[in-house]
Amino acid sequence: MIDARPGEQRTTRRGDLPAARDGERRRSADSAGTVLRAILDYGPIARSSVARATRLSAASVTGLTSSLLERGLIREAPEAAGPPGIGRPHVPLDIEPDRVAVVGVHIAVPRTTVALLDLRGRVIAQRQDLHEGRDPGSVLTALAARIAAVRRKHGARRRILALGLATGGWVDSTRRTVVEHPALQWKDVPVGDVLAEATGLPVLVDSNSRGLLRAEQLFGAAAERARRSAVLLFVGNVVDVAFSAGGVVHQGPRSAAGAIAHLPVEGCDEVCSCGRRGCLQAAVSERVLVRRALEEDLIERPDIHGVVEAVQAGNGRALALLEERARLVGRAAALLHDLFDPEVLIVSEGGANRLPHCLATMRAEMGADAAATARASSFPRHVLATAGGAVALDHVYAAPL
Repeated sequence: MIDARPGEQRTTRRGDLPAARDGERRRSADSAGTVLRAILDYGPIARSSVARATRLSAASVTGLTSSLLERGLIREAPEAAGPPGIGRPHVPLDIEPDRVAVVGVHIAVPRTTVALLDLRGRVIAQRQDLHEGRDPGSVLTALAARIAAVRRKHGARRRILALGLATGGWVDSTRRTVVEHPALQWKDVPVGDVLAEATGLPVLVDSNSRGLLRAEQLFGAAAERARRSAVLLFVGNVVDVAFSAGGVVHQGPRSAAGAIAHLPVEGCDEVCSCGRRGCLQAAVSERVLVRRALEEDLIERPDIHGVVEAVQAGNGRALALLEERARLVGRAAALLHDLFDPEVLIVSEGGANRLPHCLATMRAEMGADAAATARASSFPRHVLATAGGAVALDHVYAAPL
């Protein structure tokens, strides 16, 4: 990933690419995916530089880029070409921003999020709607109608490649099923099959944290480190974690990895749904935070954004609630750091994502070693849309043809 000055589009040259190390190979078994990822990382980039970055032959790169161009996934970027020289001009390649998109869907406890994202993970359009009922039938029926509305209004000129859905609880990505979501009281809901039939799109399904970790690996501020090893802690109305090594996100044989709702954390007096005190989700969930803020008449908007907005308006008590939550999250993050020793530890939590003081409080609780690896989400204003969209985009970049 090569930085350019603001407003400048610079073509990546072969000399700009990092030196290849012995034994280093792209993780994708799909050569087209390898090429597309290289263009994502380094574009605008010449075909000859793509060949060097991917260790594929020039002929292979030429054939694969032709297929990617034909499908509207990449474009030629003549505006980024250097000054003319001797011989055939080299027109660099870049990710196509306008012709294709994916649908990103998130099912939270109070609401659904539906968004369109481009191939760089940028949110093109988004809507959020409160549930009218929480049973699977009413949620998925309303969701299908909202997806259709977003596609009509914002996606008419784009080819939709896939739909990605993220949610909390135990999600089996292979069966595209929400196995168990205690907060919604869902069990064995085949969300992928239902939405595939309703929308006609390929549907990919995964958990909040695994979707966000894949987004960090593709587009995040620390993507290179996240591809080596990473832990992502998601703190919302539900709490879960994802971890990866060597670029591979671990799911477990039952797709149940990352269930830490009942991780014991010191300093929590809330009674958990399991009947015990001190469980992480009971201590830090948005439901608990918002309930406490409403009890103290601190907010009008009954969600995490209302608490953050109260802090931004100068409400010291709202800040104290978020700082208390940040300290508890920091203790849990420190445990995860000690367990996994990742290159980067990403915490997606409403306060740390948007308020630097809360991020500093969380890091201070973690200790120096863990804090050195810790950072907030790269997508603070579109966490839920990005989680769903990245489930689909990860599939696109793995096997684009």
